[in-house]
Parts: sequence; structure tokens; C-alpha cells
Amino acid sequence: MLYADKRALETNLKVNLLAIREKELNYYTQNCLAVGTQSALLAGFAYSGLTQVAIPHDRSYPLKLAYLLVTTTAMCFELIAVLNTTLLSMMGPGLALRGPDGSMHPAVDGMMFEYRTAYYSFVLGLVFFHFSAALFSWLIYVHWLVSFSVTLFIIFSLWLLYRYAQRVYLRFQLPKEEVVTGRFLSEEVLQSAQGADQDEQRNLSSLISKEQMQLVT
Repeated sequence: MLYADKRALETNLKVNLLAIREKELNYYTQNCLAVGTQSALLAGFAYSGLTQVAIPHDRSYPLKLAYLLVTTTAMCFELIAVLNTTLLSMMGPGLALRGPDGSMHPAVDGMMFEYRTAYYSFVLGLVFFHFSAALFSWLIYVHWLVSFSVTLFIIFSLWLLYRYAQRVYLRFQLPKEEVVTGRFLSEEVLQSAQGADQDEQRNLSSLISKEQMQLVT
């Protein structure tokens, strides 16, 4: 009976460790869905700029080429973000849920790494989308003063976006050494064992290390 109780304790510990790590998995999944939705919207706008815009024939060839290249680049970056986030939101939780024992940590760590690529692609697509709008003003409007004014306004809008994003980032920035993850380290148990039975804490630390190794391998 004692042996069964010990095995039940180990099983419950593993389930609790996975439940903590699952919060990170849900966090990155929701982020991927949010970024993917906005990227799909911008990709649709860029595609409309390629197919629904009647480019005047009297415009210079370098200007038309620049507009088409920049707009296509914006669409491609956003489609990369859409594809990346879609695959992550499907395959990451799928690996954690249906994979063999120990699949939770590779799933979460993989989503953490690949999410950066999707985020950077989304940001680059947003920047090129602004450049495309600026070039569009030079294609459509005849008077250079109108095109110049629109371009200045677009650059100002892009600067405002940068300033706001920087302000939000700095407000919620978390130093790398202070980041807390769902990966539970046995050293945390020993550090928090103040005034407690050191032998029991060491046993618990050893048990956590054992379960963590089983989850990783």
C-alpha cells in the first residue's frame, strides 16, 4: 500500500508540473492566434493593393516597380506570419497533447522560439505596408505637393506607432534574468525551504528533478 501511495504521489506531481507548464502553452497559443488574425488582415489589404489598383501608365517605370515590390514584400511577410502562427497554434498543442511522455517541454520551448519569427514577420510586414501606402500616393496623385504631404503624414504615423510600441514595451519589459517559466527547478524548492525539514525538502527536490528529466527526455 505504501508503494502504491508513493507511485500515486509521483503521478500527481507530474500532473501538477504539466498543469503549470500548460499555462505557458495556452499563453503562446493565444498570442499566435492574435498575431495570425492581424497578419491575415494586412495581407488581404496588400493583396488588394496589387490586384484592385489601376496603376497609371504614364508613371515612371522605377516608381511602379518600387510600388509592386514593396507591396508584394509586405504581403509576403504577413503571409509568413499567418503560416507560422497557424502551424504553431495547431502543432504545438498537438505535440503536447498527443505526443509521447515528455512532449510538453519541447512543445512549449519550440513555440517560444518560433513565435519570435512570426512576430518579427508581422512587424516587418506592417512597416512595408506603410511604405507601400507612401508609394501609392506618388502613383495616384498628380500634384507633387499632395503626394509629399501624404508621405509625410504616413511617416509621422509610422513614427507614432514606433513610439507607442516602444512605450508599451518599456512599461511591461521584464528583465531576462527575472523571467519565470513553467519549468520547475529543484533548486527553487531548496531555496524556499527556510525553517522546514531539510531532508524532506531534499527528497522533494530529488523527486522533482526526476520527474523533470522524464518530461524532457
